[in-house]
Amino acid sequence: MPNGLKTALLLGLLSGLLLAIGQVFGGSNGMLIGLIFAVVMNFGSYWFSDKIVLRMYHAQEVGPGHRLFVMVERLSRQAMLPMPKVYVIPDPSPNAFATGRNPQHAAVAATEGILQILSDNELEGVIAHELAHVKHHDILISSVAATLAAVIMFAANSAKWAMMLGGFGGRDDRRDANPIALLATIILAPIAAMLIQMAISRSREFAADAGGAQIAGNPYGLADALRKIDAVSKRVPLDANPATAHMFIVKPFSGAGLMSLFSSHPPTEDRIRALLGTFG
Repeated sequence: MPNGLKTALLLGLLSGLLLAIGQVFGGSNGMLIGLIFAVVMNFGSYWFSDKIVLRMYHAQEVGPGHRLFVMVERLSRQAMLPMPKVYVIPDPSPNAFATGRNPQHAAVAATEGILQILSDNELEGVIAHELAHVKHHDILISSVAATLAAVIMFAANSAKWAMMLGGFGGRDDRRDANPIALLATIILAPIAAMLIQMAISRSREFAADAGGAQIAGNPYGLADALRKIDAVSKRVPLDANPATAHMFIVKPFSGAGLMSLFSSHPPTEDRIRALLGTFG
């Protein structure tokens, strides 16, 4: 299934889950409240998430003459994208991300660690990957997915406390509600939301890998960079906020087996295999 279609279906499923929770917990009024809450949070995330995350990691803007700026400028022309702002994060762990509400207001950030360990060809692969995220509007997609998931988790948590305190809904809601269904929703909805959000993120990473290889002109720099970043970041982990883990080119936290379902990134070896297979 094409990544774009898969993302659209997953986002639809996430939105449907939010509406279902609103229906279970508050009838038509609950659905309306869920929708309004999601729209408000999405609006805030769309406009301000870039400023928040750059400030969170103490990113410093760099200009013409800096190695990273020169590379981003050239690859942006190749990708036919507006020139994004360029930032360096003062952290020894190798990683990078793109943010911003659209290609006209984008930013690319890389850690000092990644600038130290990667060759120019490898760094080009990483920057091309991040520019592919910008070109695909993945920043907006991931923000919407993260916001919807957060609303679902908030709603389920609020309902849990309301049930514990005996204050859930009005008299009619309490009489008609199935306590087993409510309890199952409270427990399972946040898990389902997280699984869907992470599936969206993994799908977009595969698409950005392929798009980045097209921008750079070959997949080899990115493939070599992924191997190197994955190895070094295990020895020098990034102290990242879990809420922003999906933004980085390599997940700052490890996960294997069943826990990989909750990972924002596919396994690095799977990414490299898909990347090289696309251009093989």
